[in-house]
Amino acid sequence: MSVPHLDTRIIDDERALLFGPFAGFTTKFLKHGSVWDLFKSIRLNNLWPMINVGVRNMDLIQYLIKEVRQDRHAHMAALREYYPEAKESDWKLAIAGQRVQIIKKCPETGGKIQFGTEVISTADGTLSSLLGASPGASVLVPIILEVIESCFSEQLATPNWQKKIREIIPSYGISIVSHKHLFMSIREDTLATVNLNSSVNRFQY
Repeated sequence: MSVPHLDTRIIDDERALLFGPFAGFTTKFLKHGSVWDLFKSIRLNNLWPMINVGVRNMDLIQYLIKEVRQDRHAHMAALREYYPEAKESDWKLAIAGQRVQIIKKCPETGGKIQFGTEVISTADGTLSSLLGASPGASVLVPIILEVIESCFSEQLATPNWQKKIREIIPSYGISIVSHKHLFMSIREDTLATVNLNSSVNRFQY
């Protein structure tokens, strides 16, 4: 699930303006997978969580069905909220990608919809996997840190690893909410990195 928004990209060496994404539905787990993927995934041990989630989220299901049923005119109407002068002849629909919705077993409710991402690792830390939507820049670093903490906990406890990780992330393990000088130092470094004028963007701490 994502709110439609304007996005500029370079596609085949040409600059393009995208708007979306819009809802879609398929029983395939991969873009070029089998229409039987969803049905083949159903087992006795996951049937109840799926039914439970469906029963408890009827409002969400109705909303998604409404979104899937939108036609091109509805898509253009949504676009014109951002860009009123948009002409339908200038835009074409493209199937960009898809994601499989995760349903987790839950002791309290039987099952729950898992939004975002989740990292799972083996008990011995030799294998780690990311489930859910592809991570963006805002959550990528916390995910990497979670993998390091799960799979390399012994190495992370050593002075060399601690020194290196604090060189990369000065605020690692420290709450910047209660450390004003650390917060301001990180902010100034960020503004310099992205070439923003700190005097224009300064705010009262």
